[in-house]
Amino acid sequence: MDEMRLYFKATRTHVWAPVGQTPIIKVHPQRDSCSFYGALDLQTGREIASRAPVQNSEVTANFLMQLLMLYPDRPILLLLDRASWHYGDVRELIETTNHLEVMYFPTACPDLNPQEHIWAQARDAISHNHTYTDFDTLLDDFETFLNETPFQTNFMQKYAPCSP
Repeated sequence: MDEMRLYFKATRTHVWAPVGQTPIIKVHPQRDSCSFYGALDLQTGREIASRAPVQNSEVTANFLMQLLMLYPDRPILLLLDRASWHYGDVRELIETTNHLEVMYFPTACPDLNPQEHIWAQARDAISHNHTYTDFDTLLDDFETFLNETPFQTNFMQKYAPCSP
């Protein structure tokens, strides 16, 4: 699980163009932004993502409750970074839930978090070099991409214990 902020201002990245035809990317001066929470089911590749106005422990705990409702009978191993909002209300929820275990990533290791790679794929597909003129449409398309795209990860093959 992880969180990110999406800004209306287009982020620029590499793009192919014919020689001599420099692409023009319109950049809106608005600093509108929206947070997203996302969790990747490492077994199925299903992403569960939703928007949030802020990133804090209360909102994080609410997102975790959504995950618990989606997977009521499955044990969940939640992989988290050490963001400050993963404590407080989140710790209370974890302690009162019997089918939720948490493992924290080492400090400053975002590459280990599979969700970071999902954010990167969504940004590449939707928000880098975008030409949206309406922020709500960008948000809708970003959220749709996250929730409707089956993602592949090799996290389980790389890090899960081997079967005897």
